[in-house]
Amino acid sequence: MKFQKKSLGSLVLVLVLLLLAACGGQEESSPSGEEGGSAEKITIFQSKVEISDQLQALAKEYTDETGVEVEVLGTTGDDYFQQLQIRLNSNQGPSIFSLQHAMEAEKLKSYIADLSSEEYVKDIAPNMELKLEDKVVGIPYGVEGFGMIYNKDLVKPEDVKDLASFTSTLEKFKGQDINGFSLAQDAYFLIGHISNYPFSLQADPTDFISKLNAGEVTMAQTPEFQEFGQFMEAIKTNTPTPLSVSYDQQIGDFASGKTAMIHQGNWASGMLQEFDVDFEYGMLPFPLMGNDKLAVGTGNNWAINSQKEEGEIQAAKDFLNWMHTSDTGKRYIVEEFGFVPALTTIEPGDLDPLSQAVSEASNSGETIPWAQNAFPANIVPNNLTPFAQKFFSEDMNGEQFVEEFDKAWQSAQ
Repeated sequence: MKFQKKSLGSLVLVLVLLLLAACGGQEESSPSGEEGGSAEKITIFQSKVEISDQLQALAKEYTDETGVEVEVLGTTGDDYFQQLQIRLNSNQGPSIFSLQHAMEAEKLKSYIADLSSEEYVKDIAPNMELKLEDKVVGIPYGVEGFGMIYNKDLVKPEDVKDLASFTSTLEKFKGQDINGFSLAQDAYFLIGHISNYPFSLQADPTDFISKLNAGEVTMAQTPEFQEFGQFMEAIKTNTPTPLSVSYDQQIGDFASGKTAMIHQGNWASGMLQEFDVDFEYGMLPFPLMGNDKLAVGTGNNWAINSQKEEGEIQAAKDFLNWMHTSDTGKRYIVEEFGFVPALTTIEPGDLDPLSQAVSEASNSGETIPWAQNAFPANIVPNNLTPFAQKFFSEDMNGEQFVEEFDKAWQSAQ
């Protein structure tokens, strides 16, 4: 028995030594040669297909500089979120992926890393970071904004500072055979964007939307919506119907001076630059309840997969840090991606007048949010657009508009 115990003890000692040796060997052969190891490869899956080629080029530059391979995975963009969910749920998720807003982040919260401690996060423009439970989980691609694009030869800011001045200005242009204010027939250009205002002016837009969904509040009993109905009645009464106006026509009529103001975002600058515009133009806030701030938000945000190995998570963080702090990364964001930077430390370069207005508003924090990001999924094309079409085609006043808005919203629940 003594011999057996001694043999067993020796065997255990040998096994322990072998295990320690194996662990030591693994540390010495880590991919990066650094203590703890890091990933030699990360993957990126994102929805903005128009920057795919530029992102591929940026990834190559990063690999050349650091030795870390970055693979940009392809997507059609149309069903991106569904593709992302499938990848994540099958443990084939990317290292870095994009999210549009907090509702998507909430659905994928078990896959999203906390980025709050990243040094460059403090430089994100006020209120532009994607947050979930007070943690920063998304870094905005860039910022976009919308409001009233106006012809400075025809309109002065004081002409449209509130409901009364806005209405009288439209009445004046109607008498001059000029379209004072134009929407367009597309879902978001007809009702999606402009309906943001009465929500965004609430003390807590997300909470208001939750109460609206639960039937605890109504639009008809809320002052911001009551006045919004009056604005829509003024537009309907004093301007041509937008139901036959395409986006291209809306931009073209503004560029030619036939329309004094259009409701659009800084994305319209690209098409405006294709015209020989012979007047100065800018962007003004939509003056609901005297609002004097542009609606500024982010269409996409970079997020990191928290389910990856620690080394890969760190490698993904390193890449996003490099993209937002290095000269190469900053140049790509501004020049190659064409974004209005969401970080105050990134110089925007030469901006068109609309993007300049959005950039200044974003950096100052003088903005109202994109409450539309908290709207129920697909409500704009499926529920709000039919009701808006009905409003512009039938005998309906502003008060009835708000009542129908309530009905359209509840039909989406």
